[in-house]
Amino acid sequence: MQHVIVASLSGLHSRPAAIISTAARDSGASVTLSKLGSKQVNLTSTLALLSLGVAHGEEVTLTVEGEEAARILAELAALIEKNLDN
Repeated sequence: MQHVIVASLSGLHSRPAAIISTAARDSGASVTLSKLGSKQVNLTSTLALLSLGVAHGEEVTLTVEGEEAARILAELAALIEKNLDN
């Protein structure tokens, strides 16, 4: 589990959500994401991620289970900490 600050200026909407969900899906691991006061969602689902309404600068909690969890956690955290709006 890792706490991460969202860097994308639009938050985790449209393009950033799709990029992150695709990376989570491609990892083959069980990956969830939540923000304070919200439910935990499956990060491989773009729609589930969008349902959280995560804004720029918000802290989210990323959890990865499975083989190579530490590597996958680091890669997904780096994506969330990057401005993906461009």
